[in-house]
Parts: sequence; C-alpha cells; structure tokens
Amino acid sequence: MMPDLSTVKIFVRPGPTDMRKQIDGLASIVYTSLKSDPLDGSLYLFASQCRRKLKILYWDRNGFCLWQKRLEEDRFPWPKDEDEVKQISSSQLQMLLEGIDFWHAHQTRVYKFAG
Repeated sequence: MMPDLSTVKIFVRPGPTDMRKQIDGLASIVYTSLKSDPLDGSLYLFASQCRRKLKILYWDRNGFCLWQKRLEEDRFPWPKDEDEVKQISSSQLQMLLEGIDFWHAHQTRVYKFAG
C-alpha cells in the first residue's frame, strides 16, 4: 500500500549506505544510526556509494515495505554530510526521484528598499 505522502515524515540518511542491506539491515540503521523508530510509519531514504541506487524503507500497518530505484544513467543528488538526519517534504521527494538537486538550489532572496 502506498503511504499518503502529504502526511508522512520523510527522512534522508546522508552519505552512502551499503545497498546489500535489506529490510532488517536498513531498519537497524534507522534505529541505531538515525536514532529513530523504524516502525513509526516514516519513509527512510538511503543511497548507494555511487548514488545510482536509492532504497526507501517504511512500515505499513503490518509489515515493512522496501522500494528500490536504480538509475541507468546519471546519479541521484544526495547530501554528503553525515552529521545529522535530514527531513524533506513530499515535494522534495518528488524532485529527488526526478533527479532535481534541491540541496544546491539557490534560495529565494528578499530585497527591501533602503530609501
């Protein structure tokens, strides 16, 4: 079952993750490294070293779901900083899956007239 992306929290694990890990290994990373509860219904995103593979783990009422996307060309934009878990919005998840690098996009500037 697909979660309602407008209500679910989405977390990105910065840096590379060993893509040989499956549900149990990724749930362990969520619990130990990210200090979060893998059963809370949030989406947890992981990327491979080369950033061509992306896995999404989440708990759905009675079991885990694991999605994987592999790019044949290009790479996923991905934060390299491993200091903290980053939460993103559903629109940012959509941009990420489409390959848009919102992490390095410039911020909207607000100008005020100084006169």
